[in-house]
Amino acid sequence: MVDFPAMNYAKILKLLFTIVVFTFESSGGFSCTAIAQAKWVASWATSPQFDDGSALKSDELRDGTLRQVVHLSLGGPQIRLHISNRYGKEALRFTSIHVAKAVGAGTAKIVPGSDKEVLFSGKPEVIVPEGADYVSDAIDLPMAALADLAITLRIADVKTLTGHPGSRANSFLASGTAVSAEDLPEAKKVTRWYFIAGVDVAASADAFAIVVLGDSITDGHGATTDGNDRWPDIFAKRLQANATTKKVGIVNQGIGGNRLLIDGIAENALARFDHDVLAQAGARYVIVLEGINDLGMLTHEKEVSDAKHEAEVKCVIGAYEQIISRAHAQGIKVIGATVMPFTGSAFYHPNAKNEADRQAVNSWIRTPGHFDAVVDFDKLTRDPVHSEMLLPEFDSGDHLHPGPAGFAAMAEAISVSLFVN
Repeated sequence: MVDFPAMNYAKILKLLFTIVVFTFESSGGFSCTAIAQAKWVASWATSPQFDDGSALKSDELRDGTLRQVVHLSLGGPQIRLHISNRYGKEALRFTSIHVAKAVGAGTAKIVPGSDKEVLFSGKPEVIVPEGADYVSDAIDLPMAALADLAITLRIADVKTLTGHPGSRANSFLASGTAVSAEDLPEAKKVTRWYFIAGVDVAASADAFAIVVLGDSITDGHGATTDGNDRWPDIFAKRLQANATTKKVGIVNQGIGGNRLLIDGIAENALARFDHDVLAQAGARYVIVLEGINDLGMLTHEKEVSDAKHEAEVKCVIGAYEQIISRAHAQGIKVIGATVMPFTGSAFYHPNAKNEADRQAVNSWIRTPGHFDAVVDFDKLTRDPVHSEMLLPEFDSGDHLHPGPAGFAAMAEAISVSLFVN
């Protein structure tokens, strides 16, 4: 055994963990560019939530194989997988997990020869503790930017489900063990994700990720199932189409009904901020589109006093200040998005006071010195004649959520120059 001087340990460890980083080309090839420290960057993510079992029962998952398809933003020569038991009430054992290149969105077919077994500390089985997430070993599966990845898993003794009901993507449950099957033709389709939280890619030192923290408008209510036409998806295409932002990933941490201040379908935005934003690999920016549900729920059951309206506005602004402070402490820049019009919503039935609250919040968002930058989705999507309402061509029909045309316009409204180093 060689006895290295203690003062050289740091240099020796750095040398041992240094790897060759390859630049991933859109053609599928690679070119060796430098010797550098390995870096992981988030390419896809979703926000885990408690799942009530209404779409899939735990018994079905115990007896079957579940294949799920996700759409990456950034490509790379290796990937790693984040799985989640965040809302489990007991430890959860995954007996087998495989990944492969998907033929496309909306199908269980995988590209022949691309299937890879996922390992955790060198083993195919892993036990994820109650309430925890788990990250896999590196997987040698080169993935292109904007490609579809199939994640196939088998679970033992599952009781409590962690998932994401707003997937806007079909998943496929087949009977028996079929983790490597090239197709699952008899599979049951369900429009949800289960037990998956993120995919990172190996990237160059100058690559980074944008995290989008939002509600159903970001999650994709109004988008096309298996269409990958949520506004963050479309913006990912714009990032890849621009030579100066090809090394930028974007991950969608939207949850339907999410609020800044109070739990609803899921944890409030401040409660989930650490694991959904700060914990994302390579995160350098966060875009915040939250607040519409706070303003709407204030009077969902009945009208409240002017004092309560004023207090709600202050609390929403206070939440933004908390997000900015916490992100800045980790070196992450924060881009604020203005709250979009929602007058006419049959769910919230807002009146002039709600509109005044929205205007007050947006005035604060637009004021220099608060957010690092602002994306004015309100100005973009409002009807020029009735500014309290969505422009009809962008409206999904419920006067609250944009449709695909609205999502496309939102993605086009963000300047890629914000993310050029």
